[in-house]
Amino acid sequence: MLLSRRRFVIAGSALTLSAVAGSACAHSIASPADAHDFAVTHTDAQWRDLLTPDQFDVLRRAGTETPYSSPLNDEHRHGTFGCAGCALPLFSSDTKFDSGTGWPSFWKPLAGAIVERTDSTFGMTRTEVLCSRCGGHLGHVFDDGPAPTHLRYCMNGVAMNFTALT
Repeated sequence: MLLSRRRFVIAGSALTLSAVAGSACAHSIASPADAHDFAVTHTDAQWRDLLTPDQFDVLRRAGTETPYSSPLNDEHRHGTFGCAGCALPLFSSDTKFDSGTGWPSFWKPLAGAIVERTDSTFGMTRTEVLCSRCGGHLGHVFDDGPAPTHLRYCMNGVAMNFTALT
């Protein structure tokens, strides 16, 4: 189950606060692929055919899955986490750690796997993480992770698939 109601309440609150302060929201949610040219592109109708409703909400509409809802949060085998939209390998299991947040977390992506951009939704500024091949929204990166990078790539499990190495 995705956080649709929570997102609605947060967005409504942000708009109300914005109106009271006399300013507009800094950024509206757009399709992740709008800001960059990506190798894999589809229409919304095609993405809906390729993805589950939850995957579409997260990957194409920058939604967020409920914490602790993804089986990938508890995935501990050796392997690779890839984009559910285009199968691009994103993270090695060697960089996965338990952040205690309820979302699969990693301290480093695979080389060339992601694109980062500023996300100013809901009155806060964060760094959004997108798949570099299809522009799918994966999650956000924060600077409170473990060594050696001290980064926490907090990813939506529904946006990824896992391939175990044998």
